[in-house]
Amino acid sequence: MRIWGAVLIFSAATLPCAAQTILKSEPLVLTPYEVAFVQDVSCPVGKVLKVTGAIRGLHRKKVCVVLSSAQASLATATP
Repeated sequence: MRIWGAVLIFSAATLPCAAQTILKSEPLVLTPYEVAFVQDVSCPVGKVLKVTGAIRGLHRKKVCVVLSSAQASLATATP
């Protein structure tokens, strides 16, 4: 019984964290090493732009990556 309780608590805590929000525009401010997914026209169909924040003086890292529909949800608000 304790195992089932632990499994339920663990799954309830991890399920909301599994989804990544896809933004419609790149955020102006990202802390170092923070990741944001952006729906961008520079990436091919089925891919999104992964933007990683950098420390002062360095450029952000931008890479097109594939996200499955289970991992992502389209953001309704534009930052």
